[in-house]
Amino acid sequence: MTKAELVVKIAEKSNLTKANAERALNAFLETVESTLVSDGKLTLTGFGTFMVEERKERVGRNPRSGAEIKIPATKVVKFRPGKILKEAVK
Repeated sequence: MTKAELVVKIAEKSNLTKANAERALNAFLETVESTLVSDGKLTLTGFGTFMVEERKERVGRNPRSGAEIKIPATKVVKFRPGKILKEAVK
């Protein structure tokens, strides 16, 4: 599903115009992003938890040449689904 398709679904389910549904979705996404940047964790009860974790620097290999390369430390966003979402997907 694309963002445009999601906007259409939100508009249908909430009786909003597509423009208002897109604004609501964009506001949600911006809020999730800013919360992860500032707090590092966002929990949506029943749905799941988004969290920022740090990956340590590690050694990898260039697949073409086989030469060792250093992969720098970085932060990544992980998602852990909640119980209700897990059961819905089963």
